[in-house]
Amino acid sequence: MTQHFRAPRARGIVSVRADMSDPKVILAELSKTFEAFKAENDAEIKALKKGQEDVVQSEKVDRINADITSLNKALDDVNATMAALKAGGAGGNVADPAKREHAEVFSKWFRKGDRAIADADLGALEVKASLTTQSDPDGGYLVPEEMSETIDRVAGTVSVMRDLASVMSISTDTFKKLVSMGGAGSGWVGETEDRPETATPTLRELIFNVMEIYANPAATQTMLDDARVDIAQWLGNEVAIEFAEQEGAAFISGNGVKRPRGLLSYANVPNANYEWGKLGYTPTGVAAALSNASNNGADAMIDLYYSLREQYRNGAVWLTSDVTAGAMRKFKDGDGTYLWGNPTNAGETPTFLGKPVRTDDNMDAVGANAFPLAFGNFQRGYLIVDRFGIRVLRDPYTNKPYVHFYTTKRVGGGVQNFEAIKLLKVATS
Repeated sequence: MTQHFRAPRARGIVSVRADMSDPKVILAELSKTFEAFKAENDAEIKALKKGQEDVVQSEKVDRINADITSLNKALDDVNATMAALKAGGAGGNVADPAKREHAEVFSKWFRKGDRAIADADLGALEVKASLTTQSDPDGGYLVPEEMSETIDRVAGTVSVMRDLASVMSISTDTFKKLVSMGGAGSGWVGETEDRPETATPTLRELIFNVMEIYANPAATQTMLDDARVDIAQWLGNEVAIEFAEQEGAAFISGNGVKRPRGLLSYANVPNANYEWGKLGYTPTGVAAALSNASNNGADAMIDLYYSLREQYRNGAVWLTSDVTAGAMRKFKDGDGTYLWGNPTNAGETPTFLGKPVRTDDNMDAVGANAFPLAFGNFQRGYLIVDRFGIRVLRDPYTNKPYVHFYTTKRVGGGVQNFEAIKLLKVATS
């Protein structure tokens, strides 16, 4: 007897409602749809098997089995995605398969500390994901790219110098830069006159070494075992603020020993005597204040403004502390008009003499011989160098029951153009 085959209806993933955002609901709906599909087609297969001598009917059975296999795979993929989300999102938003695989293995190592997983997989995966060329034999591994970007992003928000300066990632522990000091000679000559040798421009070499900064946050193993913990967010929040505060202080006043060299640590001279390798300054004209009854401090700031060469004023900003900014807001011109410009829209930066004002409380307070204000093009004047990669060493032994995550980053910084930044000095001359 000829069997009548009824083609299976398209079901499964297409039956999931588009308005569902809860992964558990989605998974339940998929499972329900799959079971219904399978039951319906089991009946079809049972009927068809009665006439398996018919080759066409056998082919239809094979197609139905293939459809079920395909749906099984789709369901497995959904389960895998759910597991990744449950594990804290490691790699969930990373498009590169190699980087996603590295993030997932890092997450397992971070939670469980399985050195077998780390030694066998993480080192090779870092190379595969183009993160590094070797793993740390002591168990330190580079954090996934997404987590690294989170830490750097928060650091850039807190540390104003990271927002103002040039930032460069390097793959060595030293960055060298040659700067032309000018000095090329030239001259006018007649048609048949000799052309004697002219002066050759000179070069100066600047060297920026990267230093190591660390943080050592801790968590209990119970906390790490909790699948609801977002590892990337937790570590990023713990480490980023600490790194940002330490870096911010070093970029302003660091002495260059085991830390970046800050702009206030360089030798300085009156701007009239400016020379390369030193920062020029303008005095307030008052021994221990920005101004007094006989001296308007705004005049000194106008002098500071014009001490910066014109090619650097485009893109220049004022850098000072909040307290000094409060004093600057009170300065007026001869007509009684405030020199401070308040922003007209939320999120905009206030201005002074038409240039943006950025605040960093690492700058000096107003006091005798202090430098409470800098004016310059920091993008051209100050360079921050990052050694590529933030590394984590998992330590579950030192302070049980806590697991420490010894996190390190290598960074350096210093002035790269001494013409591009000028200082205000609280002094009579």
